[in-house]
Amino acid sequence: MQIGVVPFLNPCFGGLYQYSLAMLEALTTISRRNQEGDTYTVFIRPEDEAMVRNLDSTGIRIAVYGSRLDRLRASLKAWVGQGVLRQAFHKLQQRLTRRRVRNLDPSPKETTLGTWLRLHKIDWVLYTTPDSTSFESDLPYVMPVFDLQHRLQPEFPEVSADGEWDEREYLYRNGTHQATLILADSDVGKEDILGCYGPYGITPDRVKVLPYVPAPYLARAVPQQERMRVRNAYHLPKRFFFYPAQLWPHKNHMRIVQAVGRLKEAGTEINLVLCGANSGAIRTRVFHEIMGEVDRLGISRQIYYIGYVPNDVMSALYAEAAGLVMPTFFGPTNIPIAEAWLFGCPVLTSDIRGIREQVGDAGLLVDPRSVESIAESMRRLWEDDALRADLAQRGSERLSLHKQEDFCEKLGEIIAETNQRVAKCKSAIGKTAFL
Repeated sequence: MQIGVVPFLNPCFGGLYQYSLAMLEALTTISRRNQEGDTYTVFIRPEDEAMVRNLDSTGIRIAVYGSRLDRLRASLKAWVGQGVLRQAFHKLQQRLTRRRVRNLDPSPKETTLGTWLRLHKIDWVLYTTPDSTSFESDLPYVMPVFDLQHRLQPEFPEVSADGEWDEREYLYRNGTHQATLILADSDVGKEDILGCYGPYGITPDRVKVLPYVPAPYLARAVPQQERMRVRNAYHLPKRFFFYPAQLWPHKNHMRIVQAVGRLKEAGTEINLVLCGANSGAIRTRVFHEIMGEVDRLGISRQIYYIGYVPNDVMSALYAEAAGLVMPTFFGPTNIPIAEAWLFGCPVLTSDIRGIREQVGDAGLLVDPRSVESIAESMRRLWEDDALRADLAQRGSERLSLHKQEDFCEKLGEIIAETNQRVAKCKSAIGKTAFL
């Protein structure tokens, strides 16, 4: 089979980017084995070419696609960066999307990527992130669904405001309906897909569970010299909790800050390091609200916001942290939890459906709506060396249940099944045409 791969390679989008890298890492192994005799072509935009050059030597082809207009858009995106201009550009895109999603049932249309897929005679496409091009291009495809929070928790503006709900519904309803196979992060994620879109014809056999693994750029061992370099570069304290997350409301930064304030009043001073982008109207508002609360509580010397950090810094931050504090409202599962376990970093996270199943007994689970619950578990994790060691050990054991090799093997099985389904469909179409 001629298989096309469309990755998402913008580092500013955290989990989507990390998942794409994990997928590409697995595909390099699968392509070397080449048990099915498949050919893989990775389709990337010009601005991402440097990020996948190392794939050339593995038998995976690289196709840089895009018209002159696409290249102009890429240059514009690079120029506007993450600030006000980017926000204006995004709003323009949303207006165009809202016009499109008034009719939730799309008809096939010619896209630049679709043209390139046909030019390379691609049989089916593996998307590493949900993409409307999948169903608009009228080719067989496999697509992941990371979360359906616009359906499950629409009260959060980042999944519902300013046309976001319509855009997501257009993407997920059509994306799941027309996909050959759908990828879910967990059994809970599979339940959500079937619960939301089962009425539109999604059957259990078409939803495959492919759990997250840590991003491949994370170092397995971090030298003490590198740890000190990162701490000095960001002026970090000797002990701290860590939370890598963009400043969306559902990430729940405010209650963590309030928990730090409550603990200070009780005589326990805890340092907290936050990283992640704060651009865009919603995240900028959240950032100012958080910093205002930090000042009000008098804990500015305990909160270290270091903004967006490059990949090569993350390993040292996890390795140095006394714990990951992540009382998020969204699941079903989350990549930072697996990443923390990789470095023996104990985990504190939310006692909610999906995350509860992901963590098991390998973390402290808290009520994300309760500042008191978050504060008490932070205090325990900060003060109890034995507890941290036990959770770190349990996390390592939990992580070993699904390693990179397992991810690779499962992805290989999904590719083989997709090949069979696509071949069967083509055979049926051929017979119909003959008759």
